[in-house]
Amino acid sequence: MANICIIPARGGSKRIPKKNIKNFLGKPLIAYSIETALASGLFKKVVVTTDDEEIANIAKRYNAEVQFRPKELSDDYSATMDVFEYVIDQNPGYEYACMIYATAPFLQEKYLQEGFDKLQNSTACYSFSATSFAFPIQRAFKLKDNRCEMFEKENFSKRSQDLEEAYHDAGQFYWRKIACRSDDVLFGKDSIPVILPRHLVQDIDTMEDFTRAEYMYKAIFPNKFNK
Repeated sequence: MANICIIPARGGSKRIPKKNIKNFLGKPLIAYSIETALASGLFKKVVVTTDDEEIANIAKRYNAEVQFRPKELSDDYSATMDVFEYVIDQNPGYEYACMIYATAPFLQEKYLQEGFDKLQNSTACYSFSATSFAFPIQRAFKLKDNRCEMFEKENFSKRSQDLEEAYHDAGQFYWRKIACRSDDVLFGKDSIPVILPRHLVQDIDTMEDFTRAEYMYKAIFPNKFNK
C-alpha cells in the first residue's frame, strides 16, 4: 500500500520525563503505537521521527524505521502537524500518510482501518480519532473572582438530553490524503471523525494521567500486559 505511518517522538518531555519511552506495563509506551501500526498491515513504512538517540534505539528494536528531525522541529514550541508535514515531504511517493501519537496505548487496528476506509472513499482531506464529551459542554462554567460564571447561562435549565452532543480530538491518529488541499482547520469541513468509545481515550500529559491509563489498560485488556 502507498501509505506511510509517522510517529513523532521528541526526547524533551517536561511533565513526564522520557514519557515516550517510559515503561508502561512491561514495555516502552511508544512500542504500543509501533506494534499496532505494523500489525494493521496498512503501511509500507512505519517511521519514528525523533531527536533522541535513546528513543531511536527503542524504535528500531520494535522494527520501526527512524528518521531524525532538525533542531527547529524539536523544541517545546514545535507543532506536531509541522513535524508531520516535514516527514511527508522527506518521503515522497505516498498517497496517504497517518500520524500516530507515541502515547496511544489504546489505539486499535480496526479504528485505523476505519479511518483509512472513510478517507479513501470520500472527498475529505483528513480523518482522525475523536470521542464525545462526557458532560454537555453547553452547561460549562468558568471561575471569575472565585465565583462561577456560565459560558451559556441560557442552558442552565435545559435537560442534558436536549443539548447537542459535542466531540473532541481523541489524540490517537490522523490520516491525511496527501494530494488533497484544505483551507480549513483540521477539525473542520474537510475532515471525517472516527468516533471512539470514551473508555478507549485517555490523554497522557501528567503522572496522574499515566497511572490512570495503566489502570484502564489492565481493565480493558487484561491478557495483553506483562504481569
